[in-house]
Amino acid sequence: MIRFEDVYKRYPNGREALGGISFALERGEMAFLTGPSGAGKSTLLKLIALIERPTRGAVIVNRRNTAGVSRRSVPGFRRRIGVVFQDHKLLHDRTVFDNVALPLVIAGFGPRETGRRVRAALDQVGLRGRERDAPITLSTGEQQRVGIARAVASRPDVVIADEPTGNLDPELSLEIMRLLERFNEVGVTLLIATHDLKLVEHLGHRTIRLVAGEIAADGLAPGGSQPHRPTTPHSTSPDRHGSRYRD
Repeated sequence: MIRFEDVYKRYPNGREALGGISFALERGEMAFLTGPSGAGKSTLLKLIALIERPTRGAVIVNRRNTAGVSRRSVPGFRRRIGVVFQDHKLLHDRTVFDNVALPLVIAGFGPRETGRRVRAALDQVGLRGRERDAPITLSTGEQQRVGIARAVASRPDVVIADEPTGNLDPELSLEIMRLLERFNEVGVTLLIATHDLKLVEHLGHRTIRLVAGEIAADGLAPGGSQPHRPTTPHSTSPDRHGSRYRD
C-alpha cells in the first residue's frame, strides 16, 4: 500500500530531511512513526500525500509511483488519502457538517451523497447529531474527532496522521488512538506520527523510528501483534467501500 525505496529529501536550503529511507506498509497495516523533533516524520508524511516530492528514490502509494502523478492529477490522487492534523485545521466560521463535507464538495460529490457520507463519518466518530454545531463549541477531543471524520468521509484507502494526540491529555489520546484503530480494523491502512512513546508501547503496533532522517529501528512495539489484514473482497477493492464504513 505504501512503499519507500531509497528515498531522499533535500530542501532548497540544503537541509537533508530524509536520507535513504526504505520500508513497506502493507494493505490494512497500522504503524507508528516516531523519533525526535526534526527527525523527518512530517516530511515523510508529506511525501505520501504529495505535499512534497522526493529529491531521489521512489514513493509508491496504492501501487502508484508518485513520480508519475502530474500536478494536475494531485487532487485526484489525494482523494484516496485521508489526513489528520495535530491542530485539527477546522474552519471555525463553518459548522461541523460543513467542515467534514468540504473535501467531498471539492471532489464533486452531490448534496445527497455528501450528506450521507458526512453523517456516516460523524456517526463513526461518535458525533452524530452535532452536524449544525460550531467547532468552537466542541471540546478539544471532539474537534479532533471532527478532523478524523473529515479525513475518512471520502472513504480513503490510506489515512496518515501527524501528531493527532499532540494537544490532548493521556486519556483523550488513548481514546483517539482507539478510534483510529477501529478504522484499521475495517481495512484502512494507517501511518501515525507521534512523540507519545508510552502510548505507542501500550498499543503495541509496528513502530518505525526515525533519527536524523534515517530509519533507526523498525518492528513491533513490545506486546505487539501481527498487523491486521482485511479478508473481505470489499475491503481490499479500491473502488468498493461498502463494508468498510457503516452508513
